[in-house]
Amino acid sequence: MRSQQSPRAATALTLLVFSTSACASSRAIDSGADVIMDASADVEPDAEVVAPVADVVVAYTPPVELGRHSVELLSTRRVVDSAGLPPEAAPSASNNNVDVIRHNGRVFLAWRTGADHFASSATKIHVVSSTDELSWRFETTLAIDRDLREPRFLVVGASLFLYVARLGTNALSFDPQGMSVTELRSDGAWTALEPVFRPGFIPWRGHSEGGRRLLIGYFGGEHIYRFDGMPLEVHLLETDDGRTFRPFDAMRPAVLVGGASETDYAVDPATGDLFAVARNEAGDESGFGSKICRASGAEPTRWTCRTDPRKFDSPLMFWHDGEAYLVGRRHLSPSGNYDLMRGGDMTRRAIDNQVDYTRWPKRCALWRYVQAEDRIAYVMDLPSRGDTCFAAAIALGAPGEFALYDYSSDIEGPDVSWRQGQAGRTYIYRHHLRFSPRTARDL
Repeated sequence: MRSQQSPRAATALTLLVFSTSACASSRAIDSGADVIMDASADVEPDAEVVAPVADVVVAYTPPVELGRHSVELLSTRRVVDSAGLPPEAAPSASNNNVDVIRHNGRVFLAWRTGADHFASSATKIHVVSSTDELSWRFETTLAIDRDLREPRFLVVGASLFLYVARLGTNALSFDPQGMSVTELRSDGAWTALEPVFRPGFIPWRGHSEGGRRLLIGYFGGEHIYRFDGMPLEVHLLETDDGRTFRPFDAMRPAVLVGGASETDYAVDPATGDLFAVARNEAGDESGFGSKICRASGAEPTRWTCRTDPRKFDSPLMFWHDGEAYLVGRRHLSPSGNYDLMRGGDMTRRAIDNQVDYTRWPKRCALWRYVQAEDRIAYVMDLPSRGDTCFAAAIALGAPGEFALYDYSSDIEGPDVSWRQGQAGRTYIYRHHLRFSPRTARDL
């Protein structure tokens, strides 16, 4: 990715944010990682600033393209805030960045809570567990003198680990510091947070593949909003003990280099083939939006990718019965695209994309990877609106049934734009989904 920015870029975008009346109480644009950019550059006198626009609510829905399954939403309920939470895990106004895992007969849930979505020393990560996903037991609360987000569970051996990303305290910038970990001990206590791996790494998803314990994440997140042209790197890591990490492939430690950050994948257990979706918000020579990638089981770190102008923020992928499914944010503009594909240098395009993105409502949606075409097809929306998504899922006892957790503005509230949703309260929801095989006639 080449540097094509002017020195006014960061401040120009910050001015655009603050000129928006609906977001006057909000300190920044939340860009998937809930952050915004450096405001240190000077604005040139002739700097072109896009005028703010009125919020528009558009019920845009792409065509449904089912694959092997029909999908039914059986129920939705609010978990955070709910009567089943213990008092030690009392939530603040903003609740997001969720993960869930089943371990030793209990479901563990972790989420980020704070006054708002932006960096703060007052951020907390609450962890609770349950046997019925209705009544929750307090496990621990993580809090240090800086922002915490991206909680990620991983079982290694008999132990449950929780990884979090450490950031700064400036609400107007994204300052990745590195990854920390806590472990659930056999006596039920959680160890103190301790830094692991290299500085600046942001964990994204944990995976268990063929007996190997893997973690995918990225470096270079600080460059997304600086528009300095520096590439990001997505790395696939392996661990044997939950604390020390090495590249999954020492010859190819980075599976993606360019504009991609948040990345997840699903693996076909029969072939080992990998299907991935990466958020390409920073942009590169291929454009902006997302990268739709695949790799063969023989060379799982040699990814080939296509660019999609849509942006599936906070991607979650999982495999079920021959299909690679994706859960990610859906943009309700008339085209559904993040990349406006306007003229200008990379900085101008990035600013235009970011500002336009805040205008429109969002949904948390289920998609599928069309393997024969390397593209993403729409399946359904989950009950969601405003500021939403960052999902996690667990399989349930019945075949084809899953519990999917995400966050959203009040699903019974008004259908507001993304920037309005960020200024309000957000909650954690649980959705019960059933995937049923379609008949030959259906297909």
